[in-house]
Amino acid sequence: MTKGGMESVEVFTSEGKGRGLKAQKEFLPGDVIFAEPAYAAVVFDSLTHVICHTCFKRQERLHRCGQCKFAYYCDRTCQRAAWLNHKNECSAIKKHGKAPTENIRLAARIMWKIEREGSGLAEGCLVSIDDLQNHVDSLDEEEKKELRADVESFLEFWPSQSQQFGMQYISHIFGVINCNGFTLSDQRGLQAVGVGIFPNLCQANHDCWPNCTVIFNNGKIELRALSKISPGDELTVSYVDFLNVSEERRKQLKKQYYFDCTCEHCKKQIKDDLMLAVKAGESKPSAETVKEVIQFSKDTLEKISKARMEGLYHEVVKLCRECLKKQEPVLGDTNIYLLRILSIASEVLSYLQMFEEAADYAKRMVDGYQKIYHPNNAQLGMAVMRAGVTHWHAGLIEAGHGLICKAYAILLITHGPSHPITKDLEVMRVQTEMELRMFQQNEFMYYKMREAALKNQKIQVMPEPSNETSPSLFHKKE
Repeated sequence: MTKGGMESVEVFTSEGKGRGLKAQKEFLPGDVIFAEPAYAAVVFDSLTHVICHTCFKRQERLHRCGQCKFAYYCDRTCQRAAWLNHKNECSAIKKHGKAPTENIRLAARIMWKIEREGSGLAEGCLVSIDDLQNHVDSLDEEEKKELRADVESFLEFWPSQSQQFGMQYISHIFGVINCNGFTLSDQRGLQAVGVGIFPNLCQANHDCWPNCTVIFNNGKIELRALSKISPGDELTVSYVDFLNVSEERRKQLKKQYYFDCTCEHCKKQIKDDLMLAVKAGESKPSAETVKEVIQFSKDTLEKISKARMEGLYHEVVKLCRECLKKQEPVLGDTNIYLLRILSIASEVLSYLQMFEEAADYAKRMVDGYQKIYHPNNAQLGMAVMRAGVTHWHAGLIEAGHGLICKAYAILLITHGPSHPITKDLEVMRVQTEMELRMFQQNEFMYYKMREAALKNQKIQVMPEPSNETSPSLFHKKE
């Protein structure tokens, strides 16, 4: 079954998983298997005034809708493009007196689209909204209570003159949003800014070591191949970050997506030994010592989270250094608790412009990640990029350029050459290559010129650190 631009994939019944997607032709790493616009999408409640409600780009100055005073747009072009989806929403917000929450807004946009076009197969969709999984029957009592509250809020917002839907159907739509809502990121892919429904993407099943990745680029999601895919192969994506032992990933998947993961990496606990590694050799620590250090690490991560929320970044650095002192004699270089502390330390130290120490931690983090992650993993690529920029700003141009080139090679596959973050990286790659040639020709002159440049311009590596990790694939209601 294929439709509108989806000729290269097919929906099939996957044993033990329900529906799935399989390839109809061969794909190589970096190939776009399909690109899909959102069936419906909304900006998160907390970002409605800083993100365009059409293209989901972050802009300094946005134009506000003059009618509802709620929606914001880059310009008149984005505002005109949004009108079909915003028209009903605009009048409903004015009548209601305020905008409802993101889940209510998304459900309403889906319902208005169904009112306009019907609930059958939309153009370019392999399945209808009616056929998407809702898992309402799998909800626990607390989740059912939240669902009832959402339905009540929706009915308060939904205009009486619009098509009326039954309680069961409204519950189905909220169930679809809960287990199929895809996280939309800003134009650079660094922050989650909204949530949307993409019916074709919803058919891709999970694998902890997938052959595809998903990127939001230029208003559409792209399903991209990570490895060679043959005709007939199932297309899989990872719903969760791989940087967790198989037992924890399975718990997360069961809780959030209501299935038991049976992928090869979970069944055989592949890489669990690396993620829980301890120091080997004659000084191998006792099981009790390892347990104590892991607990100390967990407690420290909670303290770090609190300090970051309060903007106490020097306190975060102090906590990281103390934790690393405890970890280093006990935990192996690929232990996930060590890697988490190294990641936070390198990011916060970079923000505080303590680049040399940050570069050391970033290098160790990347070395560990490369032994754990798939070589074409998007989060690995972003981490390598961050490490490269940190080394560059620390004056370690050879290592910095090498890491930036490595990150560029990964992101060409995971994000593609047209993605804004890849374009940024290409500019950095050219700049560091030029600086590296200068360094190799005259090291003394390179450092002199660098010193002069730094006096004239203060370096800032990245925005203020936040507790938010890289955007996850599917959005789960908090």
